[in-house]
Amino acid sequence: MTPEAAAAAGFAAAPLTLEEFGGHTSAIMANLESVIDGKTEAATLALIVLIAEGHLLVEDVPGVGKTTLAKALATSVGCTVSRIQFTPDLLPSDVTGVSIYNQVDHAFEFKRGAVFANIVIADEINRASPKTQSALLECMEEGQVSIDGTTHPLEPPFIVVATQNPIEMEGTYALPEAQRDRFMARISMGYPDAAAELIMLHNRESVSPLDALRPVVDKPQLAAMILTARSIYVSRAVESYVVSIVQATRGHPEFRLGSSPRGTLHLVRAAKVLAALSGREFVVPDDVNQLVVPVLAHRIVATRRAASDARGGGAEAIATALRAIVAATPVPLSRTRTS
Repeated sequence: MTPEAAAAAGFAAAPLTLEEFGGHTSAIMANLESVIDGKTEAATLALIVLIAEGHLLVEDVPGVGKTTLAKALATSVGCTVSRIQFTPDLLPSDVTGVSIYNQVDHAFEFKRGAVFANIVIADEINRASPKTQSALLECMEEGQVSIDGTTHPLEPPFIVVATQNPIEMEGTYALPEAQRDRFMARISMGYPDAAAELIMLHNRESVSPLDALRPVVDKPQLAAMILTARSIYVSRAVESYVVSIVQATRGHPEFRLGSSPRGTLHLVRAAKVLAALSGREFVVPDDVNQLVVPVLAHRIVATRRAASDARGGGAEAIATALRAIVAATPVPLSRTRTS
């Protein structure tokens, strides 16, 4: 979000200090970790995507806390929130809205769909038909909805937090490449370890931790956090490093489809947030390295041979190959703000 866009939306147009930024992010992380035990990495990535104005895809088997993480993230910020339960009979108009004829005024009236909110939880997005999934394409990329030749802007910030079950599960439709590419990052929750599962049993014996959550950041504060992340400096050397990694995915022998230019932009934006979370005013290569797999992996399609040879299938083959690309890419020597 630019300062002009923030001002137009009625938000604070001044970035925060890194100390103020850290205070707000710590409060959000405390909220997330109070309901998701032992998943600090997943919570941190969710926070990074929120501040980077991206969209988050949470993919894993049922019952591991995907929807809980999405709800906790939405509840922690004082913005408008809507939840869409994606089902096979869900229609595109249920998501975006529909024009209805008003017999009193003798005119068509636009009824807004569930997508008109700051944070949209798209639960089990891959259980709806591809036609309904595609209703989010324009919303996620351009922040607007076009119905019957009229464009309806979505109020910033606009963030989609989608959950999905693995595509091999019954009753699911694979997300098309164009839609996967619009998500800034994809994360997996994974099963909790024994200690975290014991804590979960104790904390949820009678009530849900979500019931006790309250917003810890309001909309102007979130806008200021976004502007703070946007102001983080990225040197030309680090930019070239990011481009080299992304370019390497497009000619890799194990990839049938490499990362898009949108992946390059998302990787830099996410790295800026990670740098701010670390208390730095500039991005270093380590920020980029930590985010390569969650930001780029879901955009890449492995060859059939690579997917069949990998123990974990295509996703594991892609992650392994991306780590190898990072290891083989020369790291810029200078890591100062003036480089």
